[in-house]
Amino acid sequence: MSKPLAGIKVVELSMWAFVPSAGAMLSDMGADVIKIEPHAGDPVRGLAMSGIQPGTGGFTFMFEIWNRGKRSVTLDLAADGALDVFHRLLEDADVFLTSLLPRARRKLKIDVGDLQSRHPRLIYAVGSGQGAHGPDAEKGGYDSISFWARSGVASAITPDDRPYPLPMPGGAFGDSMSGAILAGGIAAAIAQRAMTGKVSVVDASLLNTGMWVMQPGIVAANLIGVDELPKPGRSVLPNPLVNSYRTSDGRFVSLSMLQGQRYWPGLCTAIGHADLIDDPRFATDALRAANITECIAVLDEIFATKTLAEWRPLLLGQEGQWDVVQKAGELAHDEAALANRFIQDVDYGDGRSIKMVSSPVQFDRQAFDAKPAPDLGAHNTEVLAGLGYGEEDIINLQISGAIF
Repeated sequence: MSKPLAGIKVVELSMWAFVPSAGAMLSDMGADVIKIEPHAGDPVRGLAMSGIQPGTGGFTFMFEIWNRGKRSVTLDLAADGALDVFHRLLEDADVFLTSLLPRARRKLKIDVGDLQSRHPRLIYAVGSGQGAHGPDAEKGGYDSISFWARSGVASAITPDDRPYPLPMPGGAFGDSMSGAILAGGIAAAIAQRAMTGKVSVVDASLLNTGMWVMQPGIVAANLIGVDELPKPGRSVLPNPLVNSYRTSDGRFVSLSMLQGQRYWPGLCTAIGHADLIDDPRFATDALRAANITECIAVLDEIFATKTLAEWRPLLLGQEGQWDVVQKAGELAHDEAALANRFIQDVDYGDGRSIKMVSSPVQFDRQAFDAKPAPDLGAHNTEVLAGLGYGEEDIINLQISGAIF
């Protein structure tokens, strides 16, 4: 399978998950992504997540996910000779990808003007917390703050009776979405440069991504002049066929039958209650909406009579849209995920392997192969030799502390 970004070189100077996840997607699509790390490494190499300690199962899984397929070079840009290495890396690079704050980029003399004046073909791509302009342009951001809290997502999903906002459902939840958007912007910039010669600066932010996914709520709230739309709840939507129902074994079936009148008769028949089709309380969309609490209670009682395994064949016998509320670990056995290779085993070649989710775009109906993430500084010699540094030069860079 040919990869669309084969031949593209990306130099990445970033940490944590947002911007590295963009680099991971570009790597999956064939780009040569060289990750510059400080001597201590990207901090995510030492991050415990959900009580899982670094090294568990032979992996620090958060680092592996967001840095797969890259080459790692340790470089202290403040040390003698390091900037020379850096600029040599950029001489034939297509993209510089960074999460460094503006003040750090200015201090190191690697801001937009510094690099594009010296490397005029270089696409400069930045992932930030709140964007490149305004009072918070100099501030950092994490997805739990900029994406989740500030964008309105956390408030929108938290029931009013909860004492505190609900947390994100997992680590790097907003980072991964924001990184995918940044990767898409970079791909568009590469295409623009190829077609027109124009070289762009690409910006993506956690806040803007959070606002993008919250767009219906933001637009609607401003349209009708309120701070927030009604909170999610089982009786908020006027259609009981857009809801989740608990089975007798504690699982949940999620219905999303937006055309309620179309699917109501078939659902009633499938669940063994054809008598509900013409029930005077529920026979039309308007009646079901007017009696929403009662209708949900009736469906609750029905769904609670059978296990998920018993409901599956019955629901498959009607045409309305439904699915199971799955748990994260179950996705490794999901038939559609397996058939489409949405999840894959990445072999490290030393007896270790780890399951990773494939990039959420395919070319020619095939998933991109994910490759192992690098050890810290694993490619120092290889990359430097490719830049023309000899053995003695590399030793001198080690002595100066430029590389480790």
